[in-house]
Amino acid sequence: MFRQVKRKTAGRRNFEEKQASSAQYNLPKLFSSRLSFYDLPPTEEITLEEFEKWAIDRLKILIEIESCVARSKSQADIEAAVRPLLLKFMPLSASGTGTAENVIIQERMKDYYSHFILRLVFCRGDELRRKFIKNETILFKVRYNLMQPKEQREFIELNSYKLPWCYISAKEKDELFDKLYAASGSILKQHYALEAVDATVTNDQVKQRMAQKENFIKLPFEKITTMVSSRSIYLQKGYGYLPGSLQLNLLAAEFQENLDQILIRTFQAIPRLDEDDRIVLLLTSLSKNFASFQYDTDASSEFNSDINAVTVTSKKIMSHYPLCATHLQRGLMTTSHLKYTGRQQLGIFLKGIGLDVDEALKFWSTQFTKNSKLTIDTFNKEYKYNIRHQYGLEGARINYRPWDCATILNKPKPSSSEFHGCPYRDFTQAQLQQALGERGINSQQDLNAIMDNVKNHEFTTACTRVFELTHQKELLASSKTGQAAQQEHINHPNLYFDRSRQLERAVSKKDEEKQHSGK
Repeated sequence: MFRQVKRKTAGRRNFEEKQASSAQYNLPKLFSSRLSFYDLPPTEEITLEEFEKWAIDRLKILIEIESCVARSKSQADIEAAVRPLLLKFMPLSASGTGTAENVIIQERMKDYYSHFILRLVFCRGDELRRKFIKNETILFKVRYNLMQPKEQREFIELNSYKLPWCYISAKEKDELFDKLYAASGSILKQHYALEAVDATVTNDQVKQRMAQKENFIKLPFEKITTMVSSRSIYLQKGYGYLPGSLQLNLLAAEFQENLDQILIRTFQAIPRLDEDDRIVLLLTSLSKNFASFQYDTDASSEFNSDINAVTVTSKKIMSHYPLCATHLQRGLMTTSHLKYTGRQQLGIFLKGIGLDVDEALKFWSTQFTKNSKLTIDTFNKEYKYNIRHQYGLEGARINYRPWDCATILNKPKPSSSEFHGCPYRDFTQAQLQQALGERGINSQQDLNAIMDNVKNHEFTTACTRVFELTHQKELLASSKTGQAAQQEHINHPNLYFDRSRQLERAVSKKDEEKQHSGK
């Protein structure tokens, strides 16, 4: 996509030489914690491939956070959805866990650089800056909660130059314990209840935990005015005593304030990049494709061996279709015809779910000729080439991939006689509510939430919400098995289909195991 040019200037050492000589000195110091305020810009060189891949991997995580927020997910739900993505795309190993030091440095280097790369992407407008700050702040909270208490304390001590905080001694804590409990006991009880398995915590348990495990931070009261006004911390001589369990919101506020200021300065520096068209093209692409990264349809082909010309129209298979594919399939079955864009959208969707070319020819010929308006000879003459072309067997022999949601939304809206496109964008409110009702979504609260997404042009978020509402039973069963339920943002029709089938198979497998154990 970009020119791979190694540039050299007078007096400048080769990239490999510079990287090897300076990495050992700079990186361990810069990445001493797996959480960061990203204060110092990175200075090491990276390749264009790393520049692009690292940015995309981080962006996938931010997209998931954006989707969770749009669907009003709690912080706990967001953490559950983001953790598997962090392990997959941006793992951060803790020091002292047996992971090789060079691996730890490489992981933290990727995290650090990807943040700075996305600053260049999202500093270009108020809306982009707002999104970036919000999602990065939530990511900061998630990662902080993944750290052990010792790591959290080390992180605060490491950033003491900008955080006017200090932990009180055990002696001071003992002297003030009754006052600390009287001021913060009630809010800590709520906090501990959220962490408890049965969500019940007694006053004695709160006292015991405060005495044994809770650390308190002493800081100027003006830094915690919100908690002062809520009467949830102890004040003495101009200082507030904040329980360590509640310090995350203050850390996040500090992170958010710093990032807001830095993004403005980054935007002012953007014109200096115009001389390098490779970087500008990549940054522009990332900013325009915030929620559209190609889903790998080949990854789940093993699940779809039962897909053929007959089963693709069966109730069982169509129950896994997203709304767009259902609308196309029903339109084809009703009219025995689809215009070119509709044939393309449905054809490569079916290809992506596992319909091979021979079965595709059977399927399309059956649908086009079933009402006798078209003969098989006419079908072969006018449409067979197009179907084989979709599979890369004719013309330029391009193996076309199924369209993602961004591609579908970039196509022209369908006319009254067409069925392609995105129903969340193209349907009237009455049509969409009727279609959702057919899927069992009748709660006015749920319908209003989906319609709000549609009004805000958050079409993929609306689709993701529909997926969750129509798969509540399967998602709940999956969570009870101890396996992480698939909760990623839906940005591809084939992703919707594959995830639906995977959930169904997981539940069926669990039921079979129960029956087998019962025997």
